[in-house]
Amino acid sequence: MQDSHIKKKTTYLVSSCLIGLCTRYDGVISPDQKCIEFLEGTNWIPVCPEQLGGLATPRPKAMLCEGNGHDVLQGNARVTTEEGENVSENFIRGAEQVLDLARRLAVDGIVLKSRSPSCAVHDNTGVTAALLQLHNFQLIEFG
Repeated sequence: MQDSHIKKKTTYLVSSCLIGLCTRYDGVISPDQKCIEFLEGTNWIPVCPEQLGGLATPRPKAMLCEGNGHDVLQGNARVTTEEGENVSENFIRGAEQVLDLARRLAVDGIVLKSRSPSCAVHDNTGVTAALLQLHNFQLIEFG
């Protein structure tokens, strides 16, 4: 039986690259100390939309073309690798997987990686961030 006066810990989904997991496109492990400090005392679950969408690590660098993540979701832009391969479907599939997890786990917020074609919240919103914004999740950006 749960005691009603015990406060539930805040729970976040977090871009796994921010906490030092090997999920960055280039395979480099680069934890973000400010993000790790922010998550202290909370529950957090690492996610990588690009891996959830079926892409490997390492993988070719990808970028948004002809718009932002909102435009990709509407079919008016795409995500391509440096070699020109269209990986929009992988990015959309990964975004949908993160949305599904966020809903199932009823998270309090989602911590995302800046300057990412999946996760950027500001300055050219990524595909995952755009989908989560459409569903009114609280987004926090690091990195």
